[in-house]
Amino acid sequence: MIAERLEKVRERIRLSCERCDRDPSEVKLLAVSKFHPAESIRLAAEAGQGAFGENYVQELLGKVELLPEVDWHFIGALQTNKIRKLVGKVALIHSLDKRKQAIELEKRASAADWTARVLVEVNVGEEASKRGCTPAQAEEILHEIEGLPHVEALGLMSMPPFELNADQTRPYHRALRRLRDDLQQRKGLALQELSMGLSHDLEPAIEEGATWIRIGTAIFGSRPTAKPTQEET
Repeated sequence: MIAERLEKVRERIRLSCERCDRDPSEVKLLAVSKFHPAESIRLAAEAGQGAFGENYVQELLGKVELLPEVDWHFIGALQTNKIRKLVGKVALIHSLDKRKQAIELEKRASAADWTARVLVEVNVGEEASKRGCTPAQAEEILHEIEGLPHVEALGLMSMPPFELNADQTRPYHRALRRLRDDLQQRKGLALQELSMGLSHDLEPAIEEGATWIRIGTAIFGSRPTAKPTQEET
């Protein structure tokens, strides 16, 4: 079942790229495995999925121990006091949104002789209830990162309002791409990656330039409702 769902997602990616004249290899699939058991992840890996995203540090660390051969990404709220636990464990952090997080990453990564690769999470809709920095703060954070030898910013990430349907998310994806393009042109930053698009809106996200799409339900089915305790996060 998971292999079949993966294939359907890959076909959606292929068709979306075809519509907007993009090479499907430009769009990478992150399987969001939050709350799903290791066996489901193993089945996805056996079906060719190589990158998995987790929201909670403790849950991620447990799964890294069970499945060290895949690439793990952290996509949840980045707590400064938990950063040390991510060092050497993740291929990419999608959710850096404060200067102090970048500074703490530099401290921890330097001590481990490791490079932390990150995306800056931007609250493009500037919703009060949503995490992520403002576009202006993103520029400040990226300027900070430029001076940190063990932190590398690869691009930007965003999360449109949950209540919107697929096509209503398009302006948010477009705004993130335009912010990235502006930072590239004005600051000369590479910022090749745009992490945006979920199970319900991967098509408009790809059409607006996504390079990482974060897919959970369309691969693993409905997510279990149990949530980690404060100690587990």
